[in-house]
Amino acid sequence: MESNDLMIEHNRDLMLRPNEYLKPGSSVDSVLDQCLGDIDDYSLNVQDLGSSHIDDHRLAVNQSNQYNMFLRHGDVQNYEENGLDFDSDVKLDADQGHNDVDDQENQLTPISQGRRLGLMEKHELAIQKHSVSHENSSSDVKQNQDTTLVIDTPVIQSRVHDPVPNHQLTVGQQFPDVHSCRRALRDAAIANHFEMKTIKSDKTRFVAKCASEGCPWRIHAAKLPDVPTFTIRTLPNEHTCDGITHLGHQQASVQWIADSIERSLRENPHYKPKEILEEIHQVHGISLSYKQAWRAKERIMAAVNESFEEEFHLLPWYCHQIGRTNPGSIAVVYGNSVDRSFERLFVSFKASIYGFLNACCPLIALDEMLLKGKYHGTLLLATGFDGEGAVFPLAFAVVDDESKGEWMWFLSELHNLLEANIVNMPKLTILSNRQKSIIDGIEVHFPSAFHGLCVHHLIDNFSKEFNNTILANLLWEAAFALTAIEFEQKITLIEELSEDAAHWIRRIDPHQWASAYFEGKRLGHLTADIVESLGSLILEASGLPIIQMMECIRRQLMMWFNERRETSSQWTSILVPPAERQVSVAIEHAHTHQVLKVDDAEFEVISAEGSHIVNICSRNCSCRRWQLCGLPCAHAVAALLSCRQNVSRFAESCFTVANYRKAYSQTIHPIPDKALWRELSVGLDDAGYSSVELVIKPPKSLQPPAAKPRKKRVCTEVSGHMKQTVHCSRCHQTGHFRTTCTVPL
Repeated sequence: MESNDLMIEHNRDLMLRPNEYLKPGSSVDSVLDQCLGDIDDYSLNVQDLGSSHIDDHRLAVNQSNQYNMFLRHGDVQNYEENGLDFDSDVKLDADQGHNDVDDQENQLTPISQGRRLGLMEKHELAIQKHSVSHENSSSDVKQNQDTTLVIDTPVIQSRVHDPVPNHQLTVGQQFPDVHSCRRALRDAAIANHFEMKTIKSDKTRFVAKCASEGCPWRIHAAKLPDVPTFTIRTLPNEHTCDGITHLGHQQASVQWIADSIERSLRENPHYKPKEILEEIHQVHGISLSYKQAWRAKERIMAAVNESFEEEFHLLPWYCHQIGRTNPGSIAVVYGNSVDRSFERLFVSFKASIYGFLNACCPLIALDEMLLKGKYHGTLLLATGFDGEGAVFPLAFAVVDDESKGEWMWFLSELHNLLEANIVNMPKLTILSNRQKSIIDGIEVHFPSAFHGLCVHHLIDNFSKEFNNTILANLLWEAAFALTAIEFEQKITLIEELSEDAAHWIRRIDPHQWASAYFEGKRLGHLTADIVESLGSLILEASGLPIIQMMECIRRQLMMWFNERRETSSQWTSILVPPAERQVSVAIEHAHTHQVLKVDDAEFEVISAEGSHIVNICSRNCSCRRWQLCGLPCAHAVAALLSCRQNVSRFAESCFTVANYRKAYSQTIHPIPDKALWRELSVGLDDAGYSSVELVIKPPKSLQPPAAKPRKKRVCTEVSGHMKQTVHCSRCHQTGHFRTTCTVPL
């Protein structure tokens, strides 16, 4: 009997179960029964050649020629997933050796004759080619005496993956209705690369045959009595044709394309027809026309647009579910008092509120983005920043473009949620583009806050006036300058290049944007580009219906909180990694500084750049980097090291790992499917029912239809082609035809 060896290589352990070992001298029958007992079609036969112990046995797989066992990356795939029905036996044999093997770990390979099963470096099973000659077939397997032979059950397991659709058709197979039946047959034809010609199709039967001339394949499906279920009645013959040879497919209709891409298009409404063509070709191997892809997208978007209205109706229920699944969160929707049309939606999760108030720096950035869906609207955002400098979303709002005072209302809601969750309101620093509505709202609701101008917004406006990269870079350097002297030096350089540019900059109060003059605590954050920081998440969600958009944002927040919570659990330092790296650099520079002690708190630090005064009690340095960035500068580090202090403990608390973990310690929980909302709302009191039964209609402001791009017409003189001269056959003059000739004869 030719066999395939189960080998052990490099004295590695082959594990069966925890605390169960097969060692030389131990019986294998019971353990092997446990190991392979889960596989129904296997039986264990021990072929004893004089001993019942492991010394005299070799593991061999005896398989029938018509079946294969598949392995990938060391996992034995479940034979039911591959449509196989194994009836082979696993037998134990003896007195056969093994040769060197080649790792084919990353290939999906059947165990067939001439291949053996090897245990590689990481206890992974792999298929390896080998050739056994008659001369060495009786050689013994040599093993180190310290080698422990153990078979681990995780070796035999199924890999978790998305189920592959089964397009096999069988007699008796049932479908919920005639449409499902037609869809399944169409999918089977496309998957199996043959085209199908419909003979009869009505409410009670469906008959089709293979479109290839002379192929006997035929299928008959019929409706069962008194139910809409369809079943396959006859499927008499197999295909004798070679299938289709062209790249298209008769069954790949526009509706089939729409069904295939519906999920992708709902997740990303900006999915282009060209990308649809690429996906269909990659998944199904079919080449379609651009018009088919465009029509399929239009069909899906028409259905999506219908859901825009429905989701506005469901907003009260959605807000209730946020409060039910995430207690302490705030979710409220407002409608017009006259016609109940949508005006505003405000959402803030309890996990975000807790993390911001207890672990983040008291710094809020405000930003907005226009929505790209069916209706006009704007997404308002308020975020903090965590210890690593990443945005920490605090609150979101959607407002109709026709509603007035949206920032005044948003800042009012923001103030209320902060005031309700903390005893003493911290003195905040707020960054924005300082438009008038934001300035007015901050003066009313956060009168004591420091209001800074986003430097990115400032430089964008500057670049529109002065398209000069050198000037823009100097403006960035002026914004980051730590002292007034450094700031004036940068402005002077700008003035030398362009007096107009310097005059434009001096018109804007530097106390609003320059680090050297700004009084609030920004800790190095000079911009409020939240939309740009959130990236594709916000851009893709901005075209979805309102609840889908908010759910897209919530899911991303949920994953961020979990990922960052798990990542920070592995950190062992006092400060978060970016802060730890900055402190390490400061320590390297500090070794070159000379420290003169004044008293227990004050030090004079002399460096190559000059002399600086450091006070470790008030945590400031005359270079101002410590105060502005929140981390000890090189001068402060030199002073702290001279008195044997732990440098990391003199950083702002928001940079510590403990605070970072606290920021993401709470969980954002998922929202159930909307089909369950009414069922889960059982037990609401009268006030609760009155809030969820509130009717919210879509806003009045519709997005205008996309304008058809104008054709670019090329002037004939510019293109180099002269306009053709026409002649009249009646008067023989140029410039007109005979039919339009008016010359008297």
